[in-house]
Amino acid sequence: VQLQASGGGLVQPGGSLRLSCVASGSITAVSAMAWHRQVPGNLRELVAGITNGGSTNYADSVRGRFTVSRDNAKNTIWLQMNSLKLEDTAVYFCNAEVNDGQGWDDYWGQGTLVTVSS
Repeated sequence: VQLQASGGGLVQPGGSLRLSCVASGSITAVSAMAWHRQVPGNLRELVAGITNGGSTNYADSVRGRFTVSRDNAKNTIWLQMNSLKLEDTAVYFCNAEVNDGQGWDDYWGQGTLVTVSS
């Protein structure tokens, strides 16, 4: 099972970006999916999560600006980031709980860098 994240880049404060992450491989089922982010020297933090039923949760710092969504048929999760701030600069990682036919396990994507700068 692999998670492939994309969509990061350089954006000015107030701008928008949309991150995507696709899970592929030997997949029987996917449960919760989420986006996390990490700044060098800091702990990785949860940004937004979504269940396969569509229930969502957000970090207080991004609520109202970011929107997480998913397509269960495509094993894909997105993160729409609006009104970006300097402090949103980080490497963003997608994460999914996946059953590969052998049981449930936690998988991570490789990370995509988001830089908010003027």
